[in-house]
Amino acid sequence: MSGGRIVSGRADGPTYDAHGLTVLPGLIDLQVNGVAGIDLTLEPERLWEAAAVLPAYGVTAFLPTVISSAPEIRDRALAAFGGGPPTGWSGATPLGWHFEGPMIAAGRKGAHPERWLAMPSAELVAGWSREAGVVMVTVAPELPGVLDVIATLVERGVVVAVGHTEASAGEVAAAVARGARVVTHLGNAMPPLRAREPGPVGAALADPRLVSGVIADGHHLDPVTLAALWQALGRDRLLAVTDCTAALGLPDGPRRLGEQHVVARGGTVRLADGTLAGSAASLPECLRTLRSATGCTLAEAVTTCTATAARVVGDGERGRLSPGARGDLTLVDPELRVVATIVGGRLVHGGTD
Repeated sequence: MSGGRIVSGRADGPTYDAHGLTVLPGLIDLQVNGVAGIDLTLEPERLWEAAAVLPAYGVTAFLPTVISSAPEIRDRALAAFGGGPPTGWSGATPLGWHFEGPMIAAGRKGAHPERWLAMPSAELVAGWSREAGVVMVTVAPELPGVLDVIATLVERGVVVAVGHTEASAGEVAAAVARGARVVTHLGNAMPPLRAREPGPVGAALADPRLVSGVIADGHHLDPVTLAALWQALGRDRLLAVTDCTAALGLPDGPRRLGEQHVVARGGTVRLADGTLAGSAASLPECLRTLRSATGCTLAEAVTTCTATAARVVGDGERGRLSPGARGDLTLVDPELRVVATIVGGRLVHGGTD
């Protein structure tokens, strides 16, 4: 490596022993609600703390995610991102925020507090742009006025995802026509695929322009469902995400997801009524589940949270191992346990020189 990038041939810089390990492109997670007791909706100012923890799970870049919440939460989130990291900081790179809501369907709100749901409007998204630090926004495409909002966000460089929705396939198609390109946690917080009502799931499977986020934590999707999605989408349209919460890395017990009280137990995170509220899984755990359910190769599985994730957010510097790419690497053992993580050519987790 040289200057934090991958180069061909010998270069000056630190040397790491990767004997017996597999070197992967740095893992990218586009839906991170929190980690290690840090909830990014409740405390967006702790963004850089969360980012410092994520390399322990192989993550080198991510989208911190804020669920439906008070408007000032999003303002605080953008301020935290715009302020940059503290002096001496190292960790996974936050690429910008994923605002999951508040323009979502009340009937498919999941763990989102209903009082913070909002109708689409130009006023609501004023100031939301890639330049300001908003990389992705999840919306329900059936809401009145949302198509104009989608077009506005896309013009500002924001990736628009459809999710938490009751939409018909036709309504999803209308959103895609305006520039939506992603589905948020396919198969969750949306109606199921039916013979004469394909809905968002059918639209996601049928439209080659759509990439679908999938939570392969062993709880959000049955293994047969996961295998079916893999057969339909493949490595280039299936985006592995964790939807991880503050419960990642902590023992079972009460946690928070924004203002909601949740309980982590047996690998799941749920509201008191049993509603799934994100996950407690890491990306390597999800990749193991994906491989077990589908029989895909390691390279195919890893593509779903490296090259595919980088393409979704339009980042040509990440997600690959080739000269000129960023020196973001995740080193794993044969069981996909993270041994070391390198961000920008710098060892930020594990390993020895």
